[in-house]
Amino acid sequence: MAERILYEITGTDREHFLQGLVTNDVRHVKDGLVYTALLTPQGKYLADFFLLARGDAIVIDIDESIAEATIKRLGMYKLRADVAIAPSDLKVYRGTGPAPEGALTDPRHPDMGWRLYGDEVGDDGTDWDAIRVEHCIPETGIELTPDTFILEAGFAQLNGVDFRKGCYVGQEVTARMKHKTELRKGFVTVGVEGPAEPGTEITSEDRSVGRLFTRSGDRAIAYLRFGRADGELSAGEAVVTYL
Repeated sequence: MAERILYEITGTDREHFLQGLVTNDVRHVKDGLVYTALLTPQGKYLADFFLLARGDAIVIDIDESIAEATIKRLGMYKLRADVAIAPSDLKVYRGTGPAPEGALTDPRHPDMGWRLYGDEVGDDGTDWDAIRVEHCIPETGIELTPDTFILEAGFAQLNGVDFRKGCYVGQEVTARMKHKTELRKGFVTVGVEGPAEPGTEITSEDRSVGRLFTRSGDRAIAYLRFGRADGELSAGEAVVTYL
């Protein structure tokens, strides 16, 4: 399980501050976990994280690998807002079995189970990659990188973006992509038969059409250019099937 770091955002402007920055509607933290992203002004991915309400604070649950840079960027937007950002003592434990008291449902997909915030860290041994591959749920630092556009990463299906909330950083580009007739490329679950490591290029008739990412058994998450992904697809020696 990837290490998670938690921070508390306090101050009277905390909700308004985040609302103008992230892709989802922060007001919904009163109802449970909110999954959201921080983008560049050009609409590209910088970070994804969960938000939860905790007393007089909004807590950020974020992957350790991007935590420091993300908190630094949030600090750049503080200006004169009544906002303070500090590390939290909370830890996160997650699972897919019966939810313990106080656990919050992972909003990305029902099969992603629950997250419990308290003193315990870790998980219940669930095969998270298998679930992510089955439902095409991208992961920080694997599928989600600085080249990612969140709609190509399925954030609309993962309850990670609200198209009615108003302005946020990168909103204009995201809205334009939403109103296209269809996406030309993005993440999908594919079948894989044969040896192929994550990162292997996917080709069709010697043309590059995408790349493999997380693999679980005979399936994987792949980034594909849909208009090129016809005919026989391969990744090294493996046969790839666009499901």
